[in-house]
Amino acid sequence: MTLLQQLSGDLEHLVSQVAPGVAGVEHRRGQGSGLVLSPDGYVPTNAHVVGGNKGLKVNLGSDGLEATLIGSDPPTDLAVVRVEANHLSSLPLAQKLPGVGQLVIAMGNPLRLAGSVSLGVVSALDRSLPTQGSLLEGLLQTDAAINPGNSGGPLLNAWGEVVGINTAIIPWAQGIGFAIPSQTASWVAALLIQKGEIQRRYLGIGARGEVLPPVLAQQAGQARAVRVLEVRSSTPADSAGLRQGDLLLSIEGEAISGVNDLQKALVFGGGEVGLEVLREGQRRSLRAKPTFAQAA
Repeated sequence: MTLLQQLSGDLEHLVSQVAPGVAGVEHRRGQGSGLVLSPDGYVPTNAHVVGGNKGLKVNLGSDGLEATLIGSDPPTDLAVVRVEANHLSSLPLAQKLPGVGQLVIAMGNPLRLAGSVSLGVVSALDRSLPTQGSLLEGLLQTDAAINPGNSGGPLLNAWGEVVGINTAIIPWAQGIGFAIPSQTASWVAALLIQKGEIQRRYLGIGARGEVLPPVLAQQAGQARAVRVLEVRSSTPADSAGLRQGDLLLSIEGEAISGVNDLQKALVFGGGEVGLEVLREGQRRSLRAKPTFAQAA
């Protein structure tokens, strides 16, 4: 058997294994995709797929089941719906970011073509994408074909783990699609299931995750950190003394390697927080009081 034949057979087996956990999500005004997170019927998808619409249905195979919107989080473009069912085939969320160049499979219902599969690679990490009224950050970029209707469906690795939830494309380009990392989807979905919403605290910065060059990584003591691109005036970050160009290394002693880590730390933290930054080769400890009142 050739390597190509082996790859083809492995992909065919993988698709057959994960397909029962891929869902179609529909309502009166449109449709998209989703994935089964738990056997008792919780289905993450995109916030822009469900909107505030009623009449939601989740299609699993040939079954169209009525669904309830559990919660929606437009800043991450994630939502969770639920169907009354048990013993569903669920898909595991990957715990680590994929590597650039790693093979991935996009599955979903593009243009209502249920169960469609496309193959590609992870093209880049930590992409930012402007959307209507907001900025999606920390996205995976892939060249796996993503078309209208793929939104909310899974991006899977070769082990059948969900590395991302497909969210957007650049319509005038080819081979440039984006997915929300599974690490973001994991904590956002958990909070939506528990509370129905996510209340955010803000520092008041613009930032991006970076892979640090060897010398800087040695100084920082970690391979990745968050670069502060902007500090808005009269915000907690401004009061704390954060500056444009700082590398944010940790919050409350927990290493920060990307925008997802930063958002998660601010959502789950409380009161004043300790920030560790690297500025001009020097480590500095700052204190900040994130607030609910200022969007960042």
